[in-house]
Amino acid sequence: MDEIATAGLLLLGCGRMGGAMLAGWLDRGLPRASVWVIDPDPSDWLSGLGVHLNEGVPEAPAVALIAVKPQMMGDALPAVAALGGGGTLVISVAAGTPISAFEAAFGAGTPIVRAMPNTPAAVGRGITAIVGNAAASDTDLGRAETLLSAVGQVVRLEDEGQMDAVTGVSGSGPAYVFHMIEALTAAAEAEGLPPALAARLAQATVAGAGALAEGSQDSPAQLRVNVTSPNGTTQAGLEVLMAELPDLMRRTVSAASRRSRELRNG
Repeated sequence: MDEIATAGLLLLGCGRMGGAMLAGWLDRGLPRASVWVIDPDPSDWLSGLGVHLNEGVPEAPAVALIAVKPQMMGDALPAVAALGGGGTLVISVAAGTPISAFEAAFGAGTPIVRAMPNTPAAVGRGITAIVGNAAASDTDLGRAETLLSAVGQVVRLEDEGQMDAVTGVSGSGPAYVFHMIEALTAAAEAEGLPPALAARLAQATVAGAGALAEGSQDSPAQLRVNVTSPNGTTQAGLEVLMAELPDLMRRTVSAASRRSRELRNG
């Protein structure tokens, strides 16, 4: 963070994802005076933060993070395109926008890292996949990891082609889990539980099971075996779920990944 604090960081767009990242960086000690933000509709939180808000673009920031919606990219990029080739690392968290689009704007010699975070970043529990262009060095990727780890875990991809699968799994995955909570809640209500209690049980069960899976040395399959007594209640439920869920989840992720490819290819 020291180099970034000295040379500065530019954030293009500061909605939910950009705001979560900015909050994480500030919590880690990045000075407000080192941050420039360009956002046409800043929140009250952002307006009162004390960063350089809509004051133009610093001459050569260490990092420029692109966090605008893909449909706004055409209008937003020209404002910062002059940073290309000047030593600035460009990081994009814009879904569906390939590295080639940023190379066209900044030049192929500009180090560019494409990142796919997910919504749990808002509570510091996200996971972000990153991949760099040919100009991005291991040092550049390390700098991107340092920044993005402020909102959760970071993994590196072997090539950009894997980003569609990442989108189908972790990018879209929180919505699948939210729907599972909805379905589990509805099932609990159908068994006679009051709605508020059903929702609380479903939410806490999913959150607790996720935390246990993440923190355990055992695989998810072994954890499932550990809580499944022969001929017990869990086995009765799993016999229904396991007959349908694997194929359903495969088709779900495939559909999301396919749509990601379609959007990327226009």
